[in-house]
Amino acid sequence: MKKKILITGTNGQLGSELQKLAPAHSQFEFLPVDINTLNLCDKTKTLSFFRNNPPDYIINCAAYTAVDKAEDEIENCYKVNCDAVRNIAEATPAQTRIIHISTDYVFDGTGKTPLKESDHPNPQSVYGKSKLAGEQVLMQIKPESIIIRTAWLYSSFGNNFVKTMIRLGKERSELNVVCDQHGTPTYAADLAQAVLNIIRRSEEKNAFPAGIYHYSNEGATTWFDFTKKILQLARITTCTVHPISASQYPTKAPRPEYSVLDKTKIKETFGIVIPDWEWSLGILLLSGHHSSIKN
Repeated sequence: MKKKILITGTNGQLGSELQKLAPAHSQFEFLPVDINTLNLCDKTKTLSFFRNNPPDYIINCAAYTAVDKAEDEIENCYKVNCDAVRNIAEATPAQTRIIHISTDYVFDGTGKTPLKESDHPNPQSVYGKSKLAGEQVLMQIKPESIIIRTAWLYSSFGNNFVKTMIRLGKERSELNVVCDQHGTPTYAADLAQAVLNIIRRSEEKNAFPAGIYHYSNEGATTWFDFTKKILQLARITTCTVHPISASQYPTKAPRPEYSVLDKTKIKETFGIVIPDWEWSLGILLLSGHHSSIKN
């Protein structure tokens, strides 16, 4: 009998990439759900759903990710990023293993060296605080879970920085982009593959090493250099990109100044090989399969 993997937030970037990879992992049965199938903020419905559909694994991709809007929609943000996580943790059977996706925004971004899982979180935004609260409630209720923090997520699905820069690069002759915030882009397809590799390895070794892990692509960059590489790979030559400081582009929610993640733990624990961010961006933008992202 096939093990069941439930994917929440299935229409988001990571959820979509997981669904795309599902046929290559035919040893598992995938159960994709979105808010129309299962409202995780409704405790009673969540409990009923898991009682009738007990999965072996849950990959929780559901999240409130509108970082600036969250500063005004605090209650909604916490409902999705914390309360829904509590509902999942309380409703799932004891044997169900949870992989929960979190964010670099749990850190304040004041450091200068890659962030380890053991580093003290200090979120500065409502979004970051809500995601940290979700991590904490999950570890309190189901400490045998895995949390994966990621950053700067993009893909051919949904709205993301890569798509926005390609659109603006075609529409404008000049762009001003922040050059003093450092991090690493994450291709959602790479993260999706890593998550499924964790489950496959856990099945093979009959072990599920719980805890917090960091995952992004390898390397580090700034939003400015990321943009230049996007336009180069998308062959957009009619737009000039200018570097500006974060103070010249104020946002409602503060962004981490430095959020490069240390991936040593996830690589050593699960034997995962992580591609460089420039390589993965090239795979997306230079592949005929993903040409739609340029439109």
